[in-house]
Formats: sequence, structure tokens, C-alpha cells
Amino acid sequence: MKQFVRQLQRSTCFWLTCCLCTTSLSAQDLALVGGGGEHPAQPSNQVVYIPLQQALEELEQEFKVNISYRQDLIARQKVMRPSAAKGSLEERLERMLAPLNLSYKKVSVNSYAIGNKARSGTQSLRPTHPQSALSPVMRDLQTLQLQLAEQKDVRVTGIIKDASGEGIPGVNVLEKGTTNGTITDVQGRYSLTVGNNATLVLSAVGYMSQEVAVNNRSVIDITMEEDVKALEEIVVVGYGSQEKRDITGAIASVSSREIQELPIANAQQALQGRAAGVEVVTVGNRPGQGVQVRVRGRRSFTAGNDPLYVVDGIPFSGDFGDINSNDIQSMDVLKDASATAIYGSRGSNGVVLVTTRRGKPGKTEVAYSGYYGPSYAYGTVDLMNGEEFAEYKRESRRALVNPKYTAPTGVVDPVQDANLFEAVELANINNGYSWTDYQNLILRTGHRQDHNLSVSGGNDKTTFYLSGSFFNDVGVTKTQDYRRNTVRVNIDHQLNDRFRVGAFTLLGYSVQNWGPNPWGTALRENPLGKPFEDDGSLRFRPTSDGLQTNPLADLVENAYIDENRRYRIFPSLYASAEVTKDLNFRVNFGPDINLRRNGLFQGRYTQARAEGAPLARVLNWNTFAYTFENVLTYQRDFGDIHNLTATGLFSIQQQRDEYSGIEVLDQPYESALFYNLGTAPLINAKASDLSEWGIVSFMGRVQYGLLNRYLLTLTMRADGSSRLAEGNKWGYFPSAALGWRIVDEPFMQSQSVFDELKLRASYGVVGNTNGLRPYITQGALGQTFYAWDNTPAFGFQPNLIRNPNLKWESTATFNVGLDFGLLRNRIFGSFEVYNSNTKDLIMNQQLPTSSGFTQVQRNVGATQVRGMELMVSTVNIDSPGGFKWTTDFNVNVYREKITELYGGQSDDVGSGWFIGYPMTVFFDYEKVGIWQTSEETVAAQYGQRPGEVKVRDQDNNGIIDGNDRVILGTDQPDWTGGMTNRFSYKGFELSAFIFTRQGNLINNTFYTTNNSLAGRYNNVDIDYWTPINPTNAFPRPNQDQESPRYQSTLGYVNGSFVKIRNITLAYNLPSELLKKTGFMSSARIYVSALNPYIFADKSFKNIDPEVTRTPEDNQERTAQVGADTPSIRLYTVGVNIKL
Repeated sequence: MKQFVRQLQRSTCFWLTCCLCTTSLSAQDLALVGGGGEHPAQPSNQVVYIPLQQALEELEQEFKVNISYRQDLIARQKVMRPSAAKGSLEERLERMLAPLNLSYKKVSVNSYAIGNKARSGTQSLRPTHPQSALSPVMRDLQTLQLQLAEQKDVRVTGIIKDASGEGIPGVNVLEKGTTNGTITDVQGRYSLTVGNNATLVLSAVGYMSQEVAVNNRSVIDITMEEDVKALEEIVVVGYGSQEKRDITGAIASVSSREIQELPIANAQQALQGRAAGVEVVTVGNRPGQGVQVRVRGRRSFTAGNDPLYVVDGIPFSGDFGDINSNDIQSMDVLKDASATAIYGSRGSNGVVLVTTRRGKPGKTEVAYSGYYGPSYAYGTVDLMNGEEFAEYKRESRRALVNPKYTAPTGVVDPVQDANLFEAVELANINNGYSWTDYQNLILRTGHRQDHNLSVSGGNDKTTFYLSGSFFNDVGVTKTQDYRRNTVRVNIDHQLNDRFRVGAFTLLGYSVQNWGPNPWGTALRENPLGKPFEDDGSLRFRPTSDGLQTNPLADLVENAYIDENRRYRIFPSLYASAEVTKDLNFRVNFGPDINLRRNGLFQGRYTQARAEGAPLARVLNWNTFAYTFENVLTYQRDFGDIHNLTATGLFSIQQQRDEYSGIEVLDQPYESALFYNLGTAPLINAKASDLSEWGIVSFMGRVQYGLLNRYLLTLTMRADGSSRLAEGNKWGYFPSAALGWRIVDEPFMQSQSVFDELKLRASYGVVGNTNGLRPYITQGALGQTFYAWDNTPAFGFQPNLIRNPNLKWESTATFNVGLDFGLLRNRIFGSFEVYNSNTKDLIMNQQLPTSSGFTQVQRNVGATQVRGMELMVSTVNIDSPGGFKWTTDFNVNVYREKITELYGGQSDDVGSGWFIGYPMTVFFDYEKVGIWQTSEETVAAQYGQRPGEVKVRDQDNNGIIDGNDRVILGTDQPDWTGGMTNRFSYKGFELSAFIFTRQGNLINNTFYTTNNSLAGRYNNVDIDYWTPINPTNAFPRPNQDQESPRYQSTLGYVNGSFVKIRNITLAYNLPSELLKKTGFMSSARIYVSALNPYIFADKSFKNIDPEVTRTPEDNQERTAQVGADTPSIRLYTVGVNIKL
């Protein structure tokens, strides 16, 4: 009987399918006739029948919308050409799709999705012909089939969400093995009648396909995972966007997920180790302190190497920390000349495009994200304790030519101690060498917290995103902290079918207490001194040493204040008009108001004033800039053969900077701090300044595709800069790029290894004058003082020589890239090779003193940067049980070198610039060890003694002089890289991010500045030479010196490191639990550790080797680590909640 029923079911399905298809075809014919057309068999000059896909594409072009669909739904379907019909888009879609048993849904204001008509109970199985028209056998078969279907069907509803709990519109939900399906609405909801043992197949652009068994459930909420491959994602390319498959330039992208994985104050830090070719290095560890970003190395000596930041289409200057990282949707880094040429001179060092969050049509969403956690100094410098310092001080007296401490090394003579140490030192020595650890006294447990609240939503006309944030970072050094408040308002409004306007506004306010730097004093202070009086009050001088003050004095409340306040208003406004279906005109306007005030007060009892007159100072910087752009875009597809996008731009950028400051001495009341400068009797300094500059630009870009396989991008930009003189103001920057989608070639269709294979090549030229002073081509005057009959007077004299011949620096870059995806995209990534040459570098050339000037800026240098980049992402495990493991890693290798100086091949030793080497190198003597007792005779030939630093006599002439200095290395690494591993299982997530720099040299000044070995100041705890300890590491202490001879050679150490940057463990609450709350749509809790472990050279014990130095006057400086606020370990607990 069961076998008979199964056979009957198969037969019934077959006959019903035939009947339904016949009915569908009849309805199609009737619909076409009813619509004013004729049957295809009847010739007509008015009506043309075309494939459904082509018809939908024509509607997209006509109404400027996006229509998504599954290919299998529309295959082999033909309809009347839509241009032959009349009516709105919805009316035409209804007439076109209804006869095919298809329907449409409006997903957003300009987006539609095509799918099957959803079944209602068993109605979708009922034939369209009356039952009286069927034979008795067919009626019986139909009745039996309907009864069986009614027994098995179940109506399934639910919400399909992303990892953050937000509903996903436009998801295709299909009953596996059938054409029965539907599409989620704008809130991610769906409803579908299926068999109770059916399997749902989910698919959506940008997400991994997923299958879910129904198992007789009526409510199924599903969370979809993002497709890590993302080969079809939309990438912002500047003045537009493209699918990643169509990109011809070198672009690296960082998503909001990656940005928010780190508890950071500055979103620039999220680029570190995640964007290939982008090097991000910390310049300091004070709260709110920034980072240094370099895209593919350094090119310029004085014009700057910082990339351009563009936020929502408008250039952004100043402190990037003003932007709340939680408001950022994505960051795209343009790296090669083809990608950056559209920004001309301002994009010469790469471009970082920042897109902030937008609202979506549908239900209003309220979201909160926040974290809190304690921070601790990564470590303290390993200094000598009381006993070690006492013996070190004794040894420094033994080493004198006429020793002042005659007891042998390791032997203590109380009588000689009494003559060597002062009373407070002896008291501590006699008390068991008790000593003061100043590092721990100036440290505290800091904390960092971040709270963000946002509201977003909208309808078909208007969408909005509103957010407010509070960030607070209390540093591990007392008196140092940073607070920031931001408000963001992003609004888009569709006025009508043609016009759209929007505004993206940032309001920011921050306070940074920079504070003093007590570390230098703390590391040098005598540990045997007395920091406190017997009553507990501070002693300003712990010993009788007049040059040393108590580092704790700077930390007394209001004794030392260095405060920065910043106000930021950054709106980005636009208006867009659809001139025709293919032509769009857009106007962008972005004013930028940046106000900053620095207030400094140094009280009488601080290290800086050392019991002298107190000092107070106020500095003000006011910046107003604006960008005005007109953008015209033409976009059209010519069938499946050609696609063309042409963009034209006219842009104006202007900036005005004002500066004023005053510094006074000896305020009568220190409690006034820097707020009442008029009461001070002495004005120590005063100054003011004004500078303005502007750029006018024209740009044209053509993006062309042939057969969706052969890609071409051509760009030309012209910039006119006010910084340059007449005749040199305009620079012209062309670029060209080619792309070949090999994987789409016919000969690749039979292979199953590659899912993506695209070859790219580009060449382009960009310019640079970013760091050039606005009036350098005109010269400048300075004040001069003189006396007139004993009466002070002043005048003006030239203090900056003019050079009207200055012109643009220009960089030509050739780039070849390969994008790949293997094994169903379990492995995908890209590989880049590039070579850039910069010429006409603007440099400060020295002048003879007889000229009256010391230097002049000229175009007299050239550099080269070559490199390779590899980015790979893998899906290591994706088990049916729900366990998933993915890995993202990238490697960046580059070599920079100077190829020309002052028009020739001569080195500039004074500036540290050498032909064939990077811009920053360590040029010094080469330490080979310590002179030993057995080498006393040879050492004497060089005027040295055993126990002193031995350096190599490079020319073997028996003399150590400046000619024996060599290039020891560079602070630029051989390679850098980053790797992120992510594990997920049933709501749990674990991620670990590792960053590394390898092959660089660093100047560790703890072994120079804090290693005087004179027996006066405390010293790093080192293995120093003595007659009974013949080490080759460090020289013998000696009182008869300010520092050891060739001391600088002691600080050059291997700067390579591997840093576990962040570890996060998270749990996403299940939807069943969230439903019980009645108000939460998603919730995630997590704990994280920032900088938990660092693996580096032993010379960096307890020290973070990740460091660089801020350029001076845009000139790069060698990296060094020294006495300042240490790096931190941060442990946080956080939540992400959506309502």
C-alpha cells in the first residue's frame, strides 16, 4: 500500500506539473494580449519578446534601481519588452511577473527583489482550471495529492539576522529541492509554507549560504554569517564605488567588525596588521596619543608622508582620534597610483577612505555598545635596587686613575663608605639597603571605558543614524588622562524620484591632560635617597644633588598641568540629481572647524622650574577649512558586452590657520594656573600667525568593462596649488589600470580549482606639496632688535629665502596584482608587487654663511620604494556541527632607498642621508666589545683602558675618528605582518590577533641616557665590566665621566618583535532567550585582553619595542624607545545590545 501511495504521488506530481505549466503558459499569453501586445506567433513591429533577465536589466536602467533575483527563477523565461508597456515600475513588474507565478518585494527605496509567490496553505497546489474540466481519474489523483500535502505542510515564520542581530532584507529562502520560496522583508522577516520535514536553503549577497532543517517547527530565527570571501562586496574607490570583482587598483579594506574588535581610542590603530601595505606604529603611550601611519613606505624628506583621510567624501585633517570608531562602517585604503590619482597631490602618500554608518529603512533600531576595564603598565624598567646601586657607586670610584675607593671589587669598607655616601644614603644602607622604587610610586592602575548609544532607521524616503559616545582613558601615569565626547547625525532623504539630499555631521569635544613626564627623573633618582619627610610630606630634593628633584613633586595636584582642549565640527553635505537614467550630478560641501587650546602651568616646585618662578602659557589654534565639489557621473551597461562609468570632477579646497600664544612668568598666585595671565609681572614670550592655502582641481575618470572580463580604468587629475609660484602652480597626474578576469574565460569553465582569478596592472603619477609652507616661494620677514640712542628699537629683516622655482614632487608607481580564490573560496586573497620612484624631492639645501641664510628649499632629491604584499584568508574548518575556524593573515615586504641627493650621488652625512639607503639609518661606530685586561697595551694605542667600550677601527689606521663610523642598520623592518584567528561554536566566539615587525634596529635609550655609569644617578641593571667580571656587554662604571666614551653604541638593539595584540572571548545570547525579554533583538557579552604578551629581544625586558618618533618639520627621524609613559595591558568586559 505504501509503495502504491509513493507511485501515486510521483504520478500526481508529474501530471499536476504539466497542468500547471499549461495553465501558466495560457495565462502568459492572455497577459501579453491584455497588455497591448500580440502573440509571438503573430508578426508585429510594436512588440518584442525578450528574456526576462534582459527585461529586468532594462527596468533597472530606466528607473535607476537595483533588482535582485536567483538565476534559476528567471532562466528561459521570456516576456514582452518593458519599454513597450506603460505605467510605473511596480505596475510593470506586476504585469510581467504574475503570469510566471513570480512576485516582487520592495526591499528599500531603490532596491527590489524577485521571488516565487508564497504559498498560502495548500492553495498553491490547486489547479487554475475548474475541477469539472478534469477527468474523473485526474480529480481523484488531485484530491489524494492535496490530502497528502495538507497532512504534511507547515507554515514557517521567523527573522533572519546578521551576527550583530540586525535583520537582513532580501534574503532568498527556498524549500530545498523545489522552487517554493520567498524573500525577507526590510526587517529580515519571512513566512513560507513548506513540508514539515523540509530543509530551508538561505542565500544572500555577502553572506554564506546556509541550510536549516524545519523539523516540524513553526518559528525559526536564523543568524547568517558574513561571506569572508567577499569577492562581490562593494568597495569605496573615491567619488563612487565598485564591486570588488571590477577593481583594477590596489585597495585594502577593513570592516567595522575588525575595527570594533579592539578597545582602542583611535580607529587608525585598527589598520595595524590588517591592511596589507599599511604600517601603523605607536608614537607614544600617553592617553589620547596618536599613531604614525605609512602606506607603502616613505617617499618625501620634507613634504610629509602621511596619507590623506577622506571621511564621507570630504578630506579630513587634524586629529583622527576625533572620530568615534564605533561610527565607522568601513575603511578602504587606496595604495597604488591608479587608485590614488583621483585625489591628485593630496593622495600622494595613499588615501584612507572612511565611510560612517547609515540608517536603513524599516524598524527603528536602538543599539548600545560599551566596555570597561583596568589598565596596567606593561612593565617597569629593570633598575638597580639599593644594594646594587651602592656597589655600582663604589665601583665607579675604584675605576678612577687615582681610586677613591680602594677596597677590591665586591669588598665593602665601612670607613670608605662613610666618606662616599651622604647621611640619607648611609641610613638606608645600614637599614638593610632599604630603597625607594620611584617607578611604582608614579604608576597607578588606570582604566579605559567606552560607551556608545545609537538610534537608526527610516522609511523609503528618509533614513537616519544618530549616535552619541563617551570615551575615557585614565592613564597609568598619574595626572595623564583623555576624555572624548562625540555626537554623529547622518541623514539621507529622497526628495522625489530624481533628487536626493543628505548630511553627515560630526560634533566632537575632547580634553587631553598630557601631564608631565616624570619618568626621566624617576629612572635617574638615587634609590637610597629620602623622598618623604618624617611627617609624610614630600621632600623636593631626596638627596643633596642639586640637579635632581623628586619626581613625585610633578604629580602633586595642580603643580604641573598640560591640558589640550579640542572642539570639532565636521559636517558633510550633499545633494544629488538624476539628470537622466544614466547621468547623475552631485554636489558635496564639507566645512571643517577645528578649535584647539593648550594650557600649560608649571609651579615653582616642579622639575621644570626647580624652585624658580612659575610659568604659565596659553596657545590657541583655529582652523577653518572647506571642500566644495561638483561630481558628474555617467553609467551605462550596453547589454552583456560593454559597461561604462565616466566621472568628472571640479573641486575647490581652502584652509585658513590662525595661531596665537602668550607665556608669562612669576604669577603671584599659583592657584590661578593659566587662567589669569594678566596678573603676571613678566611676559616671557608672545606670538601669532596666520596662513592660508588652497587647491583647485579638475579630474576625469573612465571605467570600462568588456564582456565582464576585460577591465580598463583611465584617470587624469589636474591640481593648482597656491603654495607654488606662477609657472609651477599646476600639476597633472595621469594613471591607467588594466584588469583581466581570467576565471571568467571560457577555457576556465571546466576547471573546479579556482573560484576567482584576476590579474591587475597599473601605472600612474601623483604629486606632493602637502608639507610645503604656504609662503615658501615668496620668502618671509622676521623681527630684528637694535638700539637707537640707547633706546630699544626693532625692525624687520628677511629670515626665509624665497625660491619661486619650487615645483611639485612627483611619484610614478607601477603595480601588478593577482586576486585569487581556491577550493570553493576556502582560500582566497591577493598578491601585489610594486615599484614607485619619487623625483624632484623638496629638500633643505645648506647655504654658505656669507649668503646671510643657512639653507634654502629646492627640488634636488629622489627616492625609490619597492615591495610585495600578500593577503590570504582561509576557512580552515566549517563543520556541520557548527564549529568554524577562519584565519586572515598578511605580509608586507618593502625596501626604500635614496637614489639622488642635491642633484647628484653624494651622501649628506650631517643629515644622516646616504645614497642607496633608507631615509633613517643609524650611522655610528661599531661596538665590538669591551677592552679586556689582556688587551691593555693595544687599548693604550687608542687612548683607552680595559673596561671601556671597544669599537672597530674600520680603516685600520690606528686612529678612531669620524671616518670609522658606518651604517649599522635602519629602523625600517625587513617585513611586517598580522594574523587573526577566529573560532566560533554555537554562539561562542574566540579571536586572537597577532602583529609582528621583523628585521629592524632600534635605539634603546635606556642603555644610553639611563646608563651613564658615572655612579651619580641610578642605572639600568646591566652586566657591567669589572676586573673580576670580564664581560663584553657593558663598560666599567667610572665617576670621571658624564657618560662612557662611545656610549651611543650601547643602545642599538634588535627591534624585532611578535605581539599578541588582542584576545577576545564572546558569547551571543540565543534568540530563544532574547524573545523572553520582549525587547532585545541581539545581545553579545565579551571579555578581551589588549597586549597580553610581547616576544622581543632580551634587551626589551618589560619594555614594548613598538615605537617610532614623530617627524620634525615633516622630516623623518630614527626610532627610539626611552623614558616616557610605558605601554599598557588592558583587560575589558563589554556588551553589545540591540533593541
